[in-house]
Amino acid sequence: MSEPLLTLTGLSKSFPGVKALDSVSLELYPGQVTALIGENGAGKSTLVKSMTGIYQPDEGVIKIRGKPVSLPSPHAAFGLGITAIHQETVLFDELTIGENIFLGHAPKTGFGTIDWSRLRQKSRDVLSEMGAAHINPSSILKELGIANKHLVAVARAMSIKADIVIMDEPTAALSHKEIKDLFDLIEHLKNSGKAILFISHKFDEIYRIAERFTVFRDGQFIGKGLIDDTDQSQIVQMMVGRSVDQIYPQKKATIGSPVLSVAHLSHPTEFNDISFALNKGEILGFYGLVGSGRSEVMQALFGITTPSAGTVTLQDTNVDFNSPADAIDAGIVYVPEERGKQGVVVDLPIFQNVSLPSLGKTSRNGFLQLAEEFTLVRDYATRLDLRAASLSQHAGTLSGGNQQKVVVAKWLATQPKVIILDEPTKGIDIGSKAAVHEFMGDLASQGLSVIMVSSELPEILGMSDRVVVMREGLIVDIYTNDDALTSERLVMAAAGINDGALS
Repeated sequence: MSEPLLTLTGLSKSFPGVKALDSVSLELYPGQVTALIGENGAGKSTLVKSMTGIYQPDEGVIKIRGKPVSLPSPHAAFGLGITAIHQETVLFDELTIGENIFLGHAPKTGFGTIDWSRLRQKSRDVLSEMGAAHINPSSILKELGIANKHLVAVARAMSIKADIVIMDEPTAALSHKEIKDLFDLIEHLKNSGKAILFISHKFDEIYRIAERFTVFRDGQFIGKGLIDDTDQSQIVQMMVGRSVDQIYPQKKATIGSPVLSVAHLSHPTEFNDISFALNKGEILGFYGLVGSGRSEVMQALFGITTPSAGTVTLQDTNVDFNSPADAIDAGIVYVPEERGKQGVVVDLPIFQNVSLPSLGKTSRNGFLQLAEEFTLVRDYATRLDLRAASLSQHAGTLSGGNQQKVVVAKWLATQPKVIILDEPTKGIDIGSKAAVHEFMGDLASQGLSVIMVSSELPEILGMSDRVVVMREGLIVDIYTNDDALTSERLVMAAAGINDGALS
């Protein structure tokens, strides 16, 4: 066995009220992928930030090739060959793609100025090597969609001749083809002797790409091993400290009359002729590949964008929302996919985030009633298993999964008629997913109507009463979720392999 390229021993990091890392260990081997697995709040993000110089650990030793190193800044980590691809892309919309890729390490002329011609050529080379030659290095980044922005983030990391590559949920916003391309790239990196830390909640990805795994729980090192020698159930039990046999709750669906009806809804560029009904107590799943138009339809229903044609009926009343405020007042709320940018106010504490749309319930004569505010928030935080040191903790300090729970709690506290969940468990660990799914089932059982946009087939099949499949801005089929509905059938419909008549 080769020696580890990077070794962490006894690493600890504390914040006010919480010990994020408690004497954890990690080893990364050249030419291998090590999966870091754990629930939200397990310490994964803190570890990544400690490895990339954003945080300085309180205790512990970091060694590269057996020699202790200090990482006082991201620049220092960068100089030692450590690079990271984060779940939420850290890029600059107003710069070109080439400028984003080579920011901080652009090729220079003999006069010390940026060599723009070489920068563009080197950008093209990196993108071509990744199978992303369709991206023009001279284009402005903001012109790209989220999937292509993620590819640019990957290209930026690949432009650095790094020996240690950290990938934090790199596939979260990628299509099936883009995921395949990324995994091909990872194989290339492995063959080049790179040591890769791969953080993902998707077990199919972990078992497909990783050789080793390390499990954290509640900031502590729980165990490690070889993927080929370990069953998924064993890893899950290590993650959560308990057996999670039933991920998707068995809910008794009592489907009532239509609550929301959409007829021939169209948008000039995003979708066309969208028609469906949502019933009381129903979970209606929306499935499709990246770029199919699912999120764009939901944004139109929530008043973020204005459709060019069609009608929306809510409880037998035609509605026309000019803003999200109109939709909220009517009883439609939307949990967006981009929680960090659109879902939470990162500089406000948890309790203010959750209570923000419900201030009318927690105020008297124009004055906030703090006790009532905390009672409201504590109820939903408990039911969603929100993990935080206190409700006064700023939302920006939470893990991605816990931020998502804050957004869900915020809207559920308004007691809506219809809740739209866009990728509700994106980046959330298996234990927390179970809590969200259980709560979704409870809400439906209580008569709330739920629209769930998801790219995860097990989630679509496990939670939906019916499934709407979209492709290229159109509804291609609507399925009743029964024993005959399979993941293969949904993928074929979404990819245009098997066009079925609208049922």
